[in-house]
Amino acid sequence: MKNITRVALITSGGDCQGLNAAMRGIGKALHNKIENLEIFGMYDGYRGLIEGDYKFMEPKDFAGILTQGGTILGTSRQRYVPGKDIVDENGNSLIPAMKDTYNKLNLDCLVIMGGNGTQKSAKLLMDAGMNVVTLPKTIDNDIWGTDTTFGFQSAVDIATNVIDYIHSTASSHSRVFLVELMGRDAGWLTLHAGIGSGADIILIPEIPYDIDNILKAIDHRRRHGRSFSILAVAEGAKSVHDQILTEEESRRRREESKHSTISYEIAAQIEAALGQEARVTVPGHYQRGGPPCPYDRVLATQFGTAAADLIVNKQYGRMVAIQNGHIVSIPLEEAASKTKFLPTYHPLIQVARDIGISFGDK
Repeated sequence: MKNITRVALITSGGDCQGLNAAMRGIGKALHNKIENLEIFGMYDGYRGLIEGDYKFMEPKDFAGILTQGGTILGTSRQRYVPGKDIVDENGNSLIPAMKDTYNKLNLDCLVIMGGNGTQKSAKLLMDAGMNVVTLPKTIDNDIWGTDTTFGFQSAVDIATNVIDYIHSTASSHSRVFLVELMGRDAGWLTLHAGIGSGADIILIPEIPYDIDNILKAIDHRRRHGRSFSILAVAEGAKSVHDQILTEEESRRRREESKHSTISYEIAAQIEAALGQEARVTVPGHYQRGGPPCPYDRVLATQFGTAAADLIVNKQYGRMVAIQNGHIVSIPLEEAASKTKFLPTYHPLIQVARDIGISFGDK
């Protein structure tokens, strides 16, 4: 009898659309390519690997999940010490427990699906001697080395729809509406949704805003007969004044602020300066929920089958990616080394400026 190939699937960090589609792609491709195969699904992310809590996945487990949101295995977050360790609440390393489960199951590879933090922690598992292949998922689209992550386009669709629906009530009541979108460090989601929905002002972390420029943009619209304005605001947007604060000063400022988020602060400033009613909508986790859009279903399936190829060819320590329309793989240490922020010279930013969208910087 031939040796059995044993693979474990892990979905880690925040959930997003396309995780199940990716697992389906991996499972179906592996079963088609490998005769003697065992696939284990680790429950709740790394917790399943730490505690040895898993299920044996049969081919039927990969049926009917292409369109399903979330993750059928569950997910969780673990405390990560940058570049050093994955630890429990007492600071004890969890990697030995993970390696113990890996060895007990006699695994050939871990397939780990996750965002930036997951790519970094997966590299630690690789450094500890485990074979790892990763897939990039996040609605933030901020993983280095891939043009797009699965989950991103689905979130763009949802965020765009939210702003689309806000337009009618904003115009009916001559209000300013601020729609606060996810994106603590990178503005990809807010930029795409803002352009796609016809937002008038887009605020992203990479371009610090000046409140006076926001007020000028809104007042300019009013003076030219447009009584309402829509702002697409990334949750991590910063003013030119906040940009120069240290991390400790930023933390203290957030604690002392009477506003729950940056959008509520900007709304209050608009009302005080212009006397125009301003309202805030925060779609929050709606952006990560629901079924994946067709684009993400296709992308996640492509990533899944590419991961299966890496396993068949024993090419471990790599992350599947898409570059210039081609599915490729890159060294995991490269993907985990940095964050893909939105360049301020990105062509889409110039497109937005060309059609009159303000970024609050001029």
